[in-house]
Amino acid sequence: MSHLFYLVGPPGSGKRTVGKALSALTGAALLDNHLFNDPVFTAFGVDGVRPVPPELFDLAEEVRQVGLRALRLAPPTRSHILTNYLSRVEEGEEIVAELRALARERGAAFVPVWLTCPLPELEARMGQPERRERLKLRDPLILRGLLERGGVMDAPADALVLDTSRLGPLEAARRIVAFAGGVPVADALASPGWFPLQYNYVCNISGVFRSERGRA
Repeated sequence: MSHLFYLVGPPGSGKRTVGKALSALTGAALLDNHLFNDPVFTAFGVDGVRPVPPELFDLAEEVRQVGLRALRLAPPTRSHILTNYLSRVEEGEEIVAELRALARERGAAFVPVWLTCPLPELEARMGQPERRERLKLRDPLILRGLLERGGVMDAPADALVLDTSRLGPLEAARRIVAFAGGVPVADALASPGWFPLQYNYVCNISGVFRSERGRA
């Protein structure tokens, strides 16, 4: 059975980084939110510091829908990883329902994963060089305001919740695989130390927990 992994978390929580580790571990195609955002952001000149006009997110959503149509046409054995930030004030439930329906349509297992991280750590990560290269939010003050206004959508009851301040990306990916029921592992991880050092966070391995509740 194929899988549709959905990684949700605030800016800086490591959605793409964990997604890359998960892709290498499982062979699933990584379609992170900036894959859809960047064509629009690059054309406009988004710099990760100045606020992004709302109209650009509407255009990025059009690109995302094209990507989802292509995903629907993919072979049924192909797994995918999608990432996103969903706030409490958006229509996140509709997005999650859309992806659940897409997974059912493809006969794939839907695997929701919520990534959490304390605000001070998120703010510290805003300065990472990769964020400039990927046109990501880089201003800690804008990040703080964004989270104060909208927060992060509560995890669904069936979601895995991981704190990326306490887990490295490879360990997080391994826990996602275990949570999904043991997805076949790709050959990329046959030897230790495969993951680039620039993506290694300080690891203090903690227990995995499920959310108590049942939204790039």
